[in-house]
Amino acid sequence: MDFAYNDKTRKLGQAVADFMIEHVYPNEEEMLAQIEEGDRWQPIPLLEELKAKAKAAGLWNLFLPESELGAGLTNLEYAPICEEMGRSFFAPEVFNCSAPDTGNMEVLVRYGTAKQKQQWLEPLLAGEIRSSFAMTEIEVASSDATNIATRIVRDGDHYVINGRKWWTSGALDPRCKIMIVMGKTDPDNPNRHQQQSMILVPRDTPGVTIKRIHPVFGFDEAPHGHPEVFFENVRVPAENILLGEGRGFEIAQGRLGPGRIHHCMRLIGLAERALERMCRRTKLRTAFGRKVSEQTVTQERIANIRIMIEQSRLLTLKTAYMMDTVGNKVARKEIAMIKVAVPNMACQVVDLVIQSFGGAGVSAEYGLSHAYAMARLLRIADGPDEVHRNQIARLELAEYDDTPSKRGGNAHVSPRDSGPGRATRPRFVV
Repeated sequence: MDFAYNDKTRKLGQAVADFMIEHVYPNEEEMLAQIEEGDRWQPIPLLEELKAKAKAAGLWNLFLPESELGAGLTNLEYAPICEEMGRSFFAPEVFNCSAPDTGNMEVLVRYGTAKQKQQWLEPLLAGEIRSSFAMTEIEVASSDATNIATRIVRDGDHYVINGRKWWTSGALDPRCKIMIVMGKTDPDNPNRHQQQSMILVPRDTPGVTIKRIHPVFGFDEAPHGHPEVFFENVRVPAENILLGEGRGFEIAQGRLGPGRIHHCMRLIGLAERALERMCRRTKLRTAFGRKVSEQTVTQERIANIRIMIEQSRLLTLKTAYMMDTVGNKVARKEIAMIKVAVPNMACQVVDLVIQSFGGAGVSAEYGLSHAYAMARLLRIADGPDEVHRNQIARLELAEYDDTPSKRGGNAHVSPRDSGPGRATRPRFVV
């Protein structure tokens, strides 16, 4: 595995970093102020100006791998660029690389019809509209997606949708024009993974109702938001189904793999900026006759944070490399591993940085409380830790299916045994 950044990545990465220094960081406070002025659920004027600048600079739609519609970057090439964007809450949207739009655009690129692409993908790529993804449900344990109860029923040339979703990220934004909704078309199918489908629902379709906002630790994420949405006899054309009935899980796996690694890339950037703030802050503050940065407890924490960030970055780069070379399905264990490791790392890092700031750390002054809320949310979003750990363990155990005990041999194999009782996986898989 060669993780050295090529010329294309270095050039784009430097351009993004320079844009962040010139346009994003200096305007963060003003953009926060604009959210508080007037209607919180309207687009941020300054952010819209920055998007135009980024688009003019060619720093736009950098996320799409294996597509002529983006910058043509692989997952591995995109990793450091996405990490850079993760350093600011506003940056991903500035470059049209924010969730859930990125995942929805990837769904349309991979699975959409020509008409669906023309109607929804093209304006999303242009940044003219935004979108949302309605999967999680309030009435069932959505960690097991086969529990999803929203019904999608064929009625002639239409489908009729009834259900209740929450954490429907982006649905509060007035620019949200299209929703991807997951529900059951065939609840009696003996294959639980072929009961669900995904369908495109225009946000203004009659019967789609925003019921309430769900803040994350008090942060409402305006003008984006994560609302609860009711679908009551929502009727859409049958041509809005994605890929066909019963293909919802297939689409979900295609969508969530890239989405998960993008979250992890951004969280590494978030952790890096938190560490940067910690180093600057502790070098300026004095306690008990010495700079806080000179206290051994601070130095130990800084060292541990650096180790944690580097471990997470390397595992994320390996996962990106595998997604590029052997595909998302083969890399599913690595995707699951980073989805556990990186949000946990970010939570630990931000928590230690908050501690070094004292009372200022839990205030709104330095963005650390918001950073912690984002990191903690991502231990649940796109599948909780427990689901990913179970998958990791199952995939690991599957490598030992061909054991002596299954062939009538001794199950208690010596650690030094080199016979067929050991895992059949090659020692070096990539």
